[in-house]
Amino acid sequence: MPRRGGPGDDNCAIAQSLDVVGDAWTLLVLRDVARGLHRFDQLQHELGLSRKVLTERLHLLVDAEVLAREPYQDRPPRYEYRLTPRGRALLPVLVALQDWGDTWLLGPGEVTATTAETSREAERVHALTGTRVPELLLTDTTGQPRDPVAGPTVLYCFPGAFVRPESYPPGWGAVPGAAGCTLESRTYQARLAEFAAVGATVHGVSTQRTDEQRAFAEAEGLDFPLLSDAGLELTAALRLPTIRAGGTTRLKRLTLVIGPDRVIRSVRYPIPDILESVDDALLTARELTR
Repeated sequence: MPRRGGPGDDNCAIAQSLDVVGDAWTLLVLRDVARGLHRFDQLQHELGLSRKVLTERLHLLVDAEVLAREPYQDRPPRYEYRLTPRGRALLPVLVALQDWGDTWLLGPGEVTATTAETSREAERVHALTGTRVPELLLTDTTGQPRDPVAGPTVLYCFPGAFVRPESYPPGWGAVPGAAGCTLESRTYQARLAEFAAVGATVHGVSTQRTDEQRAFAEAEGLDFPLLSDAGLELTAALRLPTIRAGGTTRLKRLTLVIGPDRVIRSVRYPIPDILESVDDALLTARELTR
């Protein structure tokens, strides 16, 4: 009989959860499925696991209804593995683990919405160059699902912007890199015609609720979409850097320039100068659409 509070404790949700995702390889399988690797061979190549071990982990996750096994080829039979609603509910767990590791293992243990240019976090984010943004949908300010990539796209991620100063989380101004979200959105709005002239779409992304984004967009007269990643699907898919502020996981400020093939062509992180980052995004978008 399992000791009370130990593995297998029927009354402890943590113990029960660890029965499903308590193995390191299982969490890494989830990480890579969230990144858009859905097929067995893709996962095996990325993780370097034996077929036996990977098969065992996939069966565990399918049996736990964290992944769904979906056919994509009849002869011979081939399957893809995709997150179920139960699996997507684990994305905040993955993001929280990454945030903890970035802060306490790779970083100095301080809450910050930015990083040093030479940090391992910055190295990870810059490694996104040349990778593909998985197909997913985020909610825009009208409540409609929208692809964050719409042809050549400038995707700027920001911690949060609100209509009233008192709406910001307590201590927001003391978090390095958190301030400046309003300036960033205003600058993209002011130069929106320049981006349109080179055939590039601008999307802003934060983990805020849609109603918060809508109020801000209306107050600032934004003519481009703000997208909510409150479910952390894009954050987990690209392993974007985050902080925990005001009881919510928030994106750190960074900019991605994405080609029409969904491949990330340029990454700007960290962003010490907002106006300069917009200049760089426009320059890259212009080169991309020539």
